Amino acid sequence: MDGFGKWLGGGLGWAFGGPIGGLIGFAVGSMFDAPTITVKTTQDRAASAQNDFKMSLLVLIACVMKADGRIQKSELAIVKRFLVANFGEDGALEALQILKNLLEQDINETEVAMQINQYMNYSAKLQLVHLLFDIAMSDGEVHPSEQAMLERIATIFRISKADFESLKAPYFKNSDPTWAYKTLEIEPTATEDEIKKAYRRMAMKFHPDKVHNLGEEMKKSAHEKFRTINEAYETIKKAKGMS
Repeated sequence: MDGFGKWLGGGLGWAFGGPIGGLIGFAVGSMFDAPTITVKTTQDRAASAQNDFKMSLLVLIACVMKADGRIQKSELAIVKRFLVANFGEDGALEALQILKNLLEQDINETEVAMQINQYMNYSAKLQLVHLLFDIAMSDGEVHPSEQAMLERIATIFRISKADFESLKAPYFKNSDPTWAYKTLEIEPTATEDEIKKAYRRMAMKFHPDKVHNLGEEMKKSAHEKFRTINEAYETIKKAKGMS
């Protein structure tokens, strides 16, 4: 079993049960029969944490894609590119097939989000919402129904309003002149000292090392949010004439 499928063979933790386990089990069938999904060692638990995250991401991607009531082939093609970028060619092909099966199911995003909230730490949940914004923006805009769903998920995740706006702001930088300030969670009237403190605080909050336990693929993806923190800071420094 190669690619995405071997993650299942390598073991799931909490995602093996509850609504996520039921959805994934239906999508991949006999793959859940493998005895190797049992978590026994510290190393196995580390691997299962990565797999739990990836399975949760797939289910939530399906939720976002179904949010606007239409799933287009062009959207699937874009999602495939996203999966290739994050999981490699082999993993993406298998993940896409699982995703197609998930899209045929009725998914209660509230139940799914509640299960994730119970087991994932705050940094992992921030990364999930960040990746979901990538998917929502894949067709060039975040549809209102997609944004509403992301807001509901973030609320269940207990993500603060300021952090949600920070995640969202870079996707609207062409239409929102205050995007950089929202990204750093400050007001345009912030002093130079407040701006520097906000940058250090946000750089620490969204540092890729915060999600090192989710695997190298997710750590690489987290660098994109970290990059927007730096971009926002440089944008504000230029506007304020800061050195």
